[in-house]
Amino acid sequence: MRTVLVLNGPNLSMLGSREPDIYGTATLADLERACAETAAELDLTADFRQTDNEAELVGWIHEAVTGRIPVVLNAAAFTHYSYALHDALAMRTAPVVEVHLSNPAAREEFRHTSVVASVAEGTIAGFGFASYQLALRAVAGLLAKEGPQERQQQRADLT
Repeated sequence: MRTVLVLNGPNLSMLGSREPDIYGTATLADLERACAETAAELDLTADFRQTDNEAELVGWIHEAVTGRIPVVLNAAAFTHYSYALHDALAMRTAPVVEVHLSNPAAREEFRHTSVVASVAEGTIAGFGFASYQLALRAVAGLLAKEGPQERQQQRADLT
């Protein structure tokens, strides 16, 4: 089974109580379970993480780059201004899909710009938990398109 890092940025630990009119009442633990179930259906393992610390998130991206690990990323507020995150993602060696629970384009003006979108294969937003499930499906599809040479290189890099 291939591992996918499912990385979450600031304030997502407060799901369930944070702005329920926007984010709903389900918790981060509920989201983690939904991701684990979807990943298992796709023969993937979701390594689910959350941090409020930009440096820690960048470190996790470096881990993904080094290990050629695909990433589903909800950078949360870092989406709109973290050039450090952008630069780390620009080094990607496996698919990266940006994800958001809400639709940033339908919210405040400052949320309309993503500095990470240009270094991701795509963005899925506005579908709540389904955004993550769709992102995992997108990653699975991208991985399925990899040729035997890429898979062989990934195995060699891990040994």
